[in-house]
Formats: sequence, C-alpha cells, structure tokens
Amino acid sequence: MAPVPGSGLAKGLAVTLRTMTRKTVTEQYPDAQPELPPRTRGVIGLFEENCTVCMLCARECPDWCIYIDSHKETVPAATPGGRDRSRNVLDRFAIDFSLCMYCGICIEVCPFDALFWSPEFEYAETDIRELTHERDKLREWMWTVPAPPVLDPGAEEPKELAAARKAADKLAAQPRPDQPGQEDQE
Repeated sequence: MAPVPGSGLAKGLAVTLRTMTRKTVTEQYPDAQPELPPRTRGVIGLFEENCTVCMLCARECPDWCIYIDSHKETVPAATPGGRDRSRNVLDRFAIDFSLCMYCGICIEVCPFDALFWSPEFEYAETDIRELTHERDKLREWMWTVPAPPVLDPGAEEPKELAAARKAADKLAAQPRPDQPGQEDQE
C-alpha cells in the first residue's frame, strides 16, 4: 500500500495547528529565576579545608583546566622524641571555566570531598580571562551548594556505618581493668 501523496504535509500542518492553539510556556528569565533540577551542574565550589593537595583532580581532568600550586611545610612532632612530619600547603587552586567541559571527573575522583557542584549558573564575563576562578572565588561558590538529599528511611544502613557501629559495640563490650568491680569477677 503506497502512502497517499500529501499525507506528510497534512500531518505536519496538523502538528503546527495543534501547537499554535496551546499556551506558551516561555519563562521571563531575568525576572523569574528558573527552577533547576537538584543535580544541576553549574559551577564547581572548593571546600578548601578538605583539600590535601593530592593533585588527583588536576591529573584526571581531560581539559587540563585545573591549576594547583603548593609547597611543603614541616610540622613539629606531636610527642617528644617523635619525628617531624611534612604536609602540603595549598598556595593556588584555580579552575579555568572557559576550558572546563563540566564532566565532573574532578569531583568524582576527589578522595577528600573538597570539590562540589553548585547549581549557580550566572557567572558570565565579558572578558574570557575573567573565567579563571581562583580559590577565593571557588570558596564563595560553596555557599550555593545544596545540602545532600536525605536518605530513604527504608534503605539499608551504609556498610561503613554498620562496620563502625559493630567495632564500637565490640569495644564497649570489652571489660576494662580500670573499672571498679572487675577484680571481683576474676
């Protein structure tokens, strides 16, 4: 059975007429802020206190848009006769958002939860050089990061919490010699 000539045109006109009669859903953007989905990828925020300068985010970034500078600092021993330790101190942490492709690999590989997605999307600049955000600007974005979603009340307890609780219960059940009344039981 061959298609009727002009049936495609009739279907197209029917779609056009149907959409012409519907009310438009245009949002007046600057006046009315859009309602964004909870996992919107806007800009990356830095929680500097958690950053250990491990450089995983910069190494894994496919665009090489993360710039990190640091230096080593010696920390004196905590106990007398102990060994001095060295630790990395963050000097510069910058992300060039003109290069970033918002893949989120840096956030996923960060073992210390120092990087987070913020739904903030209004950070356009007239000069492309202004899109390199230093750590001060990245720290400001942390205030716009939403709280994590609440856990499902019917879900299983995470295995890390269950293991920690089991270890704490085992430790609490062990008798301690400094408790009174332990000598009588032996």
